[in-house]
Amino acid sequence: MSTMTATPAAPAAAPPSPPPPPPPAAFLDVRQLHKSFDAGKNVVLSGASLTVPRGSLVTILGKSGTGKSVFLKCLAGIVRPDQGEICFEGRPLNADNPEARAEFRRRCSYQFQSNALFDSLTAYENVALPLEQTTRLPNREIRDRCLHALRQLELETSAHHFPSQLSGGMQKRLALARAIVTRPEIVLFDEPTAGLDPLRRNSVFEMIAKYRRQFGFTAVIVTHDIPEALVASDRVALLDDGTMRFQGTPAEFLASTDDAVHAFRDSADALRQTLAALPPPPPPPPVPASTAHHTP
Repeated sequence: MSTMTATPAAPAAAPPSPPPPPPPAAFLDVRQLHKSFDAGKNVVLSGASLTVPRGSLVTILGKSGTGKSVFLKCLAGIVRPDQGEICFEGRPLNADNPEARAEFRRRCSYQFQSNALFDSLTAYENVALPLEQTTRLPNREIRDRCLHALRQLELETSAHHFPSQLSGGMQKRLALARAIVTRPEIVLFDEPTAGLDPLRRNSVFEMIAKYRRQFGFTAVIVTHDIPEALVASDRVALLDDGTMRFQGTPAEFLASTDDAVHAFRDSADALRQTLAALPPPPPPPPVPASTAHHTP
């Protein structure tokens, strides 16, 4: 009699792997912003988008007059976009969501291009102003916070000076002290180096990078200073013709072959080539014989 060998049962199929978790929402996500003025005749933004990771320093580059400051003011709620969406931690900031907008304003600060310091207030009073206007903190805590911010930015000995008594660099630091005294999670900087010479531009970018790491805020900077931005930033974006033509790391910006990036990034090389192609200047006119110098 033949013996039948039982076939071993096939192993049970492994349960399917769970799907990977969705990527975390961007800290600040700007989608397709549109903004125009003069009843639509002056189009400034035509679908500009930007992603800002938490804890990063993101710089928006672009030529003068391309709408960088308008874009930043839309983020801050100073200017209302015509179309598009701004999301903070995944929540849209719009008229239908006033709680989200109020929450964003509480956690955000804005440093104006001109510093916007009050000439009639001392350095201490300038720093204390946002705490007095937006919080119900007791006076003692306001005082402690202000002195701490001034101390961190090396302005404690100038607490009772007026802005006109401070140097340009000290005024920049004072504006930053006021911007961070509310302990924001994100700070928006509008042309912080406008009108400064190269050495002072370096100092401002160094200051922002230093205190961002010290205080842990996320920073969005608007500027057209390419060298400093590429050194200090985690990510850069290029606003051109109403849209963000580029977003990426500084290394990716330097390697980009996009026409708009190339034109903005390599403008000095383009100028050099243009000047090299110009015809040589004409020779100087001969000196008239009557005025020629004769050696006796």
